[in-house]
Amino acid sequence: MPEFRKVVLVTGDDGRARFREEAVALDEGTPQARLSSLFASGGYQLRHSPVGFRSSFHCTPSPQWVFILSGRMEIGLQDGSSRVFGPGEHFYSADTLPAGATFDDQLHGHWSRQVGDQPLVTLFVRG
Repeated sequence: MPEFRKVVLVTGDDGRARFREEAVALDEGTPQARLSSLFASGGYQLRHSPVGFRSSFHCTPSPQWVFILSGRMEIGLQDGSSRVFGPGEHFYSADTLPAGATFDDQLHGHWSRQVGDQPLVTLFVRG
């Protein structure tokens, strides 16, 4: 059975953001058009980030899919690692602030930035 690989940005038990991958079963539809089950969503937003954009460390306010429509987006973690996503790529951002925690920019969250000479256009779909 084919599957969809879902890149997920999560908060670990230690409060730090990290990436992991999950399989999503494509067990509906037909052999010519395999589908996952239907997932609920809570709306979407589009964002344009100019060349040079970079955020500070932050947590995702609410879990959401992030789809790169054009340009390139780098996501950096507290451990110094990062991943770059380009047009047609995606990840599920679920690195929310742990319950009861006060945000600490030396421990929690991730930063994002536009990479290259093209503005970054993203689609956020709330989970």
